[in-house]
Formats: sequence, structure tokens, C-alpha cells
Amino acid sequence: MCYNVLCDKYATRQMYGYCPSWALEWDYRKKGILDEIRHYSADIISLQEVETDQFYSFFLPELKQDGYDGIFSPKSRAKTMSESERKYVDGCAIFFRSAKFALVKEHLIEFNQLAMANSEGSDNMLNRVMPKDNIGLAALLKTKEAAWENGIPTDASILGQPILVCTAHIHWDPEFCDVKLIQTMMLSNELRSILEDSARTLRLAGQRDNVQLLLCGDFNSLPDSGVVEFLSSGRVSSEHRDFKELGYAGSLRHHRLHLLQQAVDDAAGSSGPVVAGLVPRAQGGRLSASPHTLRSLPAAGGAGDVSEHEQQLQWSDRAQVAPVTARASPHPHPRPTPARHPPAATAPVSAAP
Repeated sequence: MCYNVLCDKYATRQMYGYCPSWALEWDYRKKGILDEIRHYSADIISLQEVETDQFYSFFLPELKQDGYDGIFSPKSRAKTMSESERKYVDGCAIFFRSAKFALVKEHLIEFNQLAMANSEGSDNMLNRVMPKDNIGLAALLKTKEAAWENGIPTDASILGQPILVCTAHIHWDPEFCDVKLIQTMMLSNELRSILEDSARTLRLAGQRDNVQLLLCGDFNSLPDSGVVEFLSSGRVSSEHRDFKELGYAGSLRHHRLHLLQQAVDDAAGSSGPVVAGLVPRAQGGRLSASPHTLRSLPAAGGAGDVSEHEQQLQWSDRAQVAPVTARASPHPHPRPTPARHPPAATAPVSAAP
């Protein structure tokens, strides 16, 4: 299950003028959110826009009563704030049923830090991407015997199947579509590294190293966006309109974010430079808060490392996962249309910066 719960400070009358004030109040909304979570009773839950204080004082204690454990990280700005201010910073959370999964390791993905590290060759990486402190959060989980409700597998090595669960919150502003796309690319690249490192560590420990990946998040993107094209096909042209002709190619190539030169791809109907990434099995619709079934990235270098004979991407099936069914939350845009539902049902569950 994946939800952007809409942090209290973003639930304003200015943003949601169609919604009565009482329905925007956190004390009212949090009860409905918790009821919704409990209704679907998912084994894995990913949330965005969770206020730091609300994670520790509300979500974690409430969900622990239902048999969940969880991890959380606030947006990067929290590091620069006092303790009294930090508790109001929102971030991402992952919950899992402790009877079915054990936490092996958690990973924080800070897009502003990655932008700074990848800024050479592009002032826009510093001026546009780096100031946005969105994050991704990943949990490497080990499957317990109780997770196999349909019968314990005969192959004992499968019992402890490792799963990497990731949730992310991509920048919201439509004017920064380039930032959305760059953040998604950086997320993909980091997940590939985490998958490889996790598999290597598990292999050295004599454990199953076929790590499965579940990616959830609020990508703040529509079907015709570069983000959706990148996630659905595994590549996007460096001339895609979402890059705004801002010259990110040099920076991506230099820092091995997989900018590959590729001839016309008849199957994809695209040409020119493309950026390679994690590939979900085909799933249409809006990427507001939806999980995806993914395949792992190839271990490819920058454009300068790729010959004409290496232009076709070779995908690995090492991290294939089974299809996942989950409920995605609605995610209104910054200019919402008037609601056609009774007031009690119009309180937004997700949106905002």
C-alpha cells in the first residue's frame, strides 16, 4: 500500500479552497488515514509527507499495535534545523509486518547530495536540482516463514527471500519537470547500486542473493512525462522536452548516470541519446503513488564507454519480482478542481510540495 498522507502544513485553505476547514484539520484526517491503512491490511506500507513528530507519536505506535515495525527519514533540510523545528519536517516512511519480514538494512537516498556529487558539467544541477531536498528511503527486508501463507516452498533457500522496498517523494512543481526527471534517474541509479551491494553482501554470507525490488512513491508525474517514460521503458532521450534544453547530458555522462548513445530503436520508436534505468514491467496510468515490478539495471558506463556494438541495452533478470497489487492514493495537483463528493470525503489524502 502506498499513500501520500499530505503533511499538515501543506493542507491549507489556499491550496484546497474547495475543502471545508474542519476536513483539513490533522486530528480529523489522521483518523481517516489510519482507518484506510487498517482496512487494506497490507503487509508492506509506504508513506510520503509523514511529519517527523507524527511518525514517532502517531503512525509508529498505532501501527505497532497491528503488528508492524517501520523506518522513517525526514527531508534533508532537517539536518540544519533545531530539534524543535525538526519535528515538523516531513519525510518518507516504510512499515512492514514484523511477523513476516525482518529489517536487514535501511538506506537513505538524498537527492540534493547526489546532485552536488553529480554537478560537474552542469550549473543547473547545482542551481535547480541540488536545492530540492526530496528523498528516497529503502529497506532491505528478509522474508520470514510466516510470509508464505500459501504454503512453505520446498526449496529451503527461498524461505529467507530478500526484498528491497523503496519509497520516494519526487519534487512537486510542474515548472521543474527537469528536476523530477533527474531525481528519478538518480533514484534508479542508486537502487541499482544498492541491489548490487546487497546481493554481494548476501552472497558472501552464504545467503540467497536474488534480491527482489518493490518501488513505491509519489512521483508527481503524468503519463506523458519524462519520468513515466523513463520508468516504463528504461530510457529517455536526452532531448526530451522535460530536460528543458538545460544541458544535463555532460554531467550525467561524466558521473556515470548511464547516458548511452543509441541508434534508432524501432521497437521503442525513439532515437538519439537515451538514459537507461530500472525497467518496470508494463503498467499504465499515472505514477502518483504506484508500486512497480522492476528489472535491474545493466552495469553500463557513460556514453564515452559504449561502442557501436554495445549500444543495445542488455537487461538482466537477476532482480525480477512477481507482480504486486496495491492501492494507489489520489494525488491532486496544486490547482485542484472542485470536489464532487460530500465534504467528509473531500479531505485530500495526498498532494503538495
